[in-house]
Amino acid sequence: PRPGQDDNDSDDDSDSEDMTEGMTDQEIRDYHAKQKAKQKSTFDGDYDEEKKVGNATDDPNDENAENEYLESLKRQKEARLQRNREEFGEEGERSRLRHEGFRQGLYCRIRIDGVPANFLESFDPHMPLVLGGLTPQETNFGLVRCRIKKHRWHKRILKCNDPLVFSVGWRRFQSIPVFSTEDQNGRHRYLKYTPEHMHCFATFYGPQVPPNTGILAIKKLTGNIEGFRIAATGVALELNASFHVVKKLKLVGTPFKIYKNTAFVTGMFNSDLEVSRFEGGSIKTVSGVRGQIKKALREGQPGSFRATFEDKILMSDIVFCRTWMPVDIKQYYNPVTHNVSKWRGMKTKAQLQIETSTPIEVKADSIYKPIERPERKFKKLHVPKRLEEALPFASKHKD
Repeated sequence: PRPGQDDNDSDDDSDSEDMTEGMTDQEIRDYHAKQKAKQKSTFDGDYDEEKKVGNATDDPNDENAENEYLESLKRQKEARLQRNREEFGEEGERSRLRHEGFRQGLYCRIRIDGVPANFLESFDPHMPLVLGGLTPQETNFGLVRCRIKKHRWHKRILKCNDPLVFSVGWRRFQSIPVFSTEDQNGRHRYLKYTPEHMHCFATFYGPQVPPNTGILAIKKLTGNIEGFRIAATGVALELNASFHVVKKLKLVGTPFKIYKNTAFVTGMFNSDLEVSRFEGGSIKTVSGVRGQIKKALREGQPGSFRATFEDKILMSDIVFCRTWMPVDIKQYYNPVTHNVSKWRGMKTKAQLQIETSTPIEVKADSIYKPIERPERKFKKLHVPKRLEEALPFASKHKD
């Protein structure tokens, strides 16, 4: 070997001479270029590892260490690009796109069929247009139950059966939600308004979405809205063709005949069929006497029934029965199509009254009135003479 050259280097030179025997000058140059690039990548890897180990003991906030790490990432990227060029050969980018598809950052041309003419008229090129895809399941429609919460920056609470614009996945549409809360027995109880600082359930009609999909609700898309625009946020829980939501119903009746612990009640039901539906149901008077519905009466007003109570009730007592009635969920779906035509959504009753200057309806029965109860006059207590003679002297009536 030459001075300053190791035995290993001489062995490598002899191996390279053996490999280049019988090659042309161009093939020999390509072979040496590949060997040089291989040695360079090996040296860069070893150098980066030494830098990492050395910088572990130094200050982690050293800028030089960060720059060296970025340089190593660039070299790794260049090595990957070189391997891809070698792998895909002469076709290069075309072959790569055919095998792995379009990468991020590439421009592509998409052909869309069935675009309405109104879209071209109302399209604004300055506004970005987001393209997305839907699975076959998301093209079906049904009821969606979600867990929702009024946004803390929104000033007003949300009212049930007021239309909201939902942004779910790739879709934006208007629907009418029904709010509810779940009791301990699993019953979903109707809520007229959303709680102030708590979650509640909302059920609405719309396209089916996978569970755990994020939901965003807005009251109005157009117009100048004061304050925060987002009304509520939530997440989809389950899908079904029908959901049971119930609300309280109090049936009221009055007694018209009383026999000790039995009474005939009228005004609570309209037919004998309704009475048979509630046979065995619990009833209660305003004074707190509990009772039970027995049978419908053949005589008298339709819907009258016989009931038994724990104690004798009075003719002035009001009898009521607490029940639950199902709430119908309106199947309303209005997709937001402002890119195709001028979109108009459903307005609330309050908005229509303000726009048309219509006064608010006032029901006479809903107005609070002063309570006027006549003073009851009880009969004077009469004690028979024989009973009074048997009483002790302290309990006898003194004239």
